[in-house]
Amino acid sequence: MRSLTEQDIRASFVNCTKGEAKRLALPRDLDQRPWDDLDFLGWRDPGAPDRSYLVAEHGGDLVGVALRFPSVRRGLLHRSLCSVCLTTHPGSGVSLMTARKAGAAGREGNSVGVYMCADLACSLYVRGKKVPESGGRFEETLTQEEQIARAVGNLSSFLRKLYE
Repeated sequence: MRSLTEQDIRASFVNCTKGEAKRLALPRDLDQRPWDDLDFLGWRDPGAPDRSYLVAEHGGDLVGVALRFPSVRRGLLHRSLCSVCLTTHPGSGVSLMTARKAGAAGREGNSVGVYMCADLACSLYVRGKKVPESGGRFEETLTQEEQIARAVGNLSSFLRKLYE
């Protein structure tokens, strides 16, 4: 992924107003992000524990999505699978992230959801740059490039649903 500026990020949001996009908390470490290892930029809002955001390239455009997720914590014996990168996590390491749809459908209250890594580090898990605590990734016969392509495809499928 190419490195992004604050202006790029704020202008990319498709499921919130310009005012909401202007007020949302951006990561302070944009200049330190491993852009070459990211398929999308994802972060949690430190001031609102039930909000997170992601920005990805989709259909030739930069698409920003405001997400919400429940703050319910699960027991450590419970394991969940991220539907984007297929990494398993214990406890609350995977969460159902919901997003208002773009346009009129979103203004009417329609939303879509996806089970994702709660820390939004899917790109790093697929590349082996981050290891989930006592979770793991299944041993696969796919190459790393194929796994990355699958994760990008899974994310694109979710982003397409924002416009349906």
